[in-house]
Amino acid sequence: MAINITMPALSPTMEEGNLSKWLVKEGDSVSAGDVIAEIETDKATMEVEAVDEGVVAKLVVDAGTEGVKVNAVIAVLAEEGEDAGKIAKAPVTEVAAPAKKEVSPSKEETAAPTPSEKIVNPEIGKSEQKSDEKRLFASPLARRIAKSSGVDLSTIKGTGPHGRIVKRDVENVAATPVATAAAASIAPSDEQTMKMFEEGSYDLVPHDNLRKVIARRLVQSKQTIPHFYLTVECEIDALLEIRSQMNTAAPVENDTPAYKISVNDMIIKALALALRDVPDANVSWTESNMVVHKYCDVGVAVSIPGGLITPIVRKAEQKSLSSIANEMKDLAGRARTRKLMPQEYQGGSTAVSNLGMFGIREFSAVINPPQATILAVGAGEKRAVVRDGEIVMATMMSATLSTDHRAVDGVLGAQLLGAFKGYIESPVSMLV
Repeated sequence: MAINITMPALSPTMEEGNLSKWLVKEGDSVSAGDVIAEIETDKATMEVEAVDEGVVAKLVVDAGTEGVKVNAVIAVLAEEGEDAGKIAKAPVTEVAAPAKKEVSPSKEETAAPTPSEKIVNPEIGKSEQKSDEKRLFASPLARRIAKSSGVDLSTIKGTGPHGRIVKRDVENVAATPVATAAAASIAPSDEQTMKMFEEGSYDLVPHDNLRKVIARRLVQSKQTIPHFYLTVECEIDALLEIRSQMNTAAPVENDTPAYKISVNDMIIKALALALRDVPDANVSWTESNMVVHKYCDVGVAVSIPGGLITPIVRKAEQKSLSSIANEMKDLAGRARTRKLMPQEYQGGSTAVSNLGMFGIREFSAVINPPQATILAVGAGEKRAVVRDGEIVMATMMSATLSTDHRAVDGVLGAQLLGAFKGYIESPVSMLV
């Protein structure tokens, strides 16, 4: 029986992807584990492997196609003994077998869906099933009302059959003051915005998936997380001296040092140790529980073409500075070529955003949920400071902690930032 290959969900936030390249052509034989395509997700370009064997009978979606919905059929395989030519000529709806994915399903994906989880996929004109964890189930009328009212469907608990969101659920939420305020803050439409500019005075550059996801998550963060900010000034002369000594002492093999530690690597280590020392700040907020993390996983904002991504140094409190330096070099390099795996940039308990290399003295960063904090680091610069009653010169660095007030209160945030400052100004303590 013919096998439908569908667009896989390669990350929890992925709703659609761009089919960048086919690595097979019609008539090719494939086996389980063969790489058959490259797909651009919201964060990276990933290779997709086949989990079934057969002959590629039909490539339904052309290479270079953008906005292919998750679970839409992208190709069809003919099993052994089947006529691939006959399958290729048949409409997709006539060759539909139970859809199979190119990636191994998670536990959630293997759970049997309820009858209410069947939907009609307009991409292929057939009924498909999808998991509760991947989609919101709402009636078309409820979706229209939510869109016009500025209501986020993900915040609503459905009262319809099998938890389906229905009209009354949206109307009840839309009547609340919070929802009314959200609706009032809806941005003007594209048409309204374009009327403000003279025709011919601009070019339009379509958003790619990465930019769309960044925009959506930043809006979500600022609308749902009560941010507050704390700033400290750190003297970093001792840190710069120790960094120089460690890099000078690095073993050299084939004219290449074994490591090169940056100031940012030392900031990652200091923040991880601070979280270890102030464990009540090493948390994430959910509506049901406070998630208290056992390890200090520090994300690091990396600029890439079209946006940014935050690869994560796992268990950073347990790693040496040289290990962090080499790991960040690898993560940043693969981030810029969009080769990170989802598990390398999802989660984390805090993050660092460093704009010091661009001469920025001080700024505040936006929290990246589910993290509860993010540290914005400015440039180190010579300033006049008072020490023992005398004015002296010192290299100072501003660090601003953005904090989710639901999870980390003011005093707790101050304790975390104080611990961070202690490690930065006494960097030897990071080496023991």
